Amino acid sequence: MNSFKVSLNVFLLIILAACNTGSGEDVLEKVIPEKATMEEIELGITTYIEGETAKGEGVFYIIDDTLSLGLRLVRVHTEYLSNLGARSYFACVDLADEKGDVYDVDFFLEGSPGDMHVTGTMVHKLNGKPFYTWKQNKEEDTWERVPVLDADNSLLGVIEGQDEFEFYYTVTLPEIKESGRIWIPVAQSDDFQKVEVLKLDAPGNYQYVTEDEFSNKALYMELTPSQSNKEIAIVYRVLRKEKSPYEPSGDEDLSNYLAEDKMIPLDDAFKKIAKEAIGNKSKEDQLIQARALYDYIIENMKYIKDGYYGEGDAMYACDSKSGNCSEFHSYFIALARSVGIPARFAIGAAIPSERNEGGMDGYHCWAEFFANGKWWPVDISEANKYSALSTYYFGHHGANRLELSKGRDIVFSPGPSYGPINFLAYPVMETRDGVVKTETVFTYKRIRTEKL
Repeated sequence: MNSFKVSLNVFLLIILAACNTGSGEDVLEKVIPEKATMEEIELGITTYIEGETAKGEGVFYIIDDTLSLGLRLVRVHTEYLSNLGARSYFACVDLADEKGDVYDVDFFLEGSPGDMHVTGTMVHKLNGKPFYTWKQNKEEDTWERVPVLDADNSLLGVIEGQDEFEFYYTVTLPEIKESGRIWIPVAQSDDFQKVEVLKLDAPGNYQYVTEDEFSNKALYMELTPSQSNKEIAIVYRVLRKEKSPYEPSGDEDLSNYLAEDKMIPLDDAFKKIAKEAIGNKSKEDQLIQARALYDYIIENMKYIKDGYYGEGDAMYACDSKSGNCSEFHSYFIALARSVGIPARFAIGAAIPSERNEGGMDGYHCWAEFFANGKWWPVDISEANKYSALSTYYFGHHGANRLELSKGRDIVFSPGPSYGPINFLAYPVMETRDGVVKTETVFTYKRIRTEKL
């Protein structure tokens, strides 16, 4: 919405929907404004959508010469509700189809508060990518709708469709005085990623261990001083698909994703914050409520990697309103679970989109929530950094990532002496002296360099 917001701020006082003249032209002319409140405009567009949805037996239809869409309301962009002039108004609304694609639709309304009707509807964006923008004609003092021919998210970190790459996971062991143990995540194939281990080099014997709750897999080694400063290297070949909302497997128990974790507790403070963030949407479906929580975190958290961070500590995130991706998504999960929305955590690596080989700045994590019969992927820390993609990241993950593990409080057998693993992206290594850090490097090489 950012590109539209810039234009809108400039022409709030000089545009009028072309349908006032009945011409159908995409030209907006100068008028003297007469304002309604934002609440009145929101009520006007919400009443219209709810009425049309009732007529469509639960579906809001947009049908024209090029589109035939059956949609559900996600949210009204209250920040962009506007008076265009005498009894003329503008509203921007997010609506999602059954596949999880989110359409940003512009509505033009006329009438009086309590009696507004829609006079024009334009699909502005699909998953955050604009179909058009507004261009000012200074000589005629008008604004014209201009198509955006090549809107591309790749410069903001997203590869759509699919991506294929080799991923190199390299660990350098520290000095080992007596003995030690190490657990390293092993990526696995699923419906969204096909993973092949091309090479695995380890300085000694190893075994694979698994766990049942999240179906994670790890390489496990028992270490001796002779393995000090040696490398463990895993090379993957990965074919990854862009992720959008998807149906759960038949044996999933959703109650598992409403229970607390050590660093994502069930706490009355989270429920209070969640209810305040949801506000008057408490009677809406959980998709709308989840979007309210998503927006709340974007608006209130700051992405800061300083001091205590990277533990996925929801209580810390709540108090400090800062952290990295693990804090962002732990906080979201805590808020969602507190109001009965199942939510879960996953972690891996985000592969840079703007170049085809090199390194990356460590792990990346994300979340999913369950609503309307599907799991919806979200990436709130990236949406916080790139507001132009906030709509895209509510329901989508780009193809350029690799998932290494799922869930929190992971229990392997054998497992660390201190108990469950908080989350698993970097190796977990322990000696008799306690947990020991390893030097871990992620690098990659894209196999398909053409645009997919």
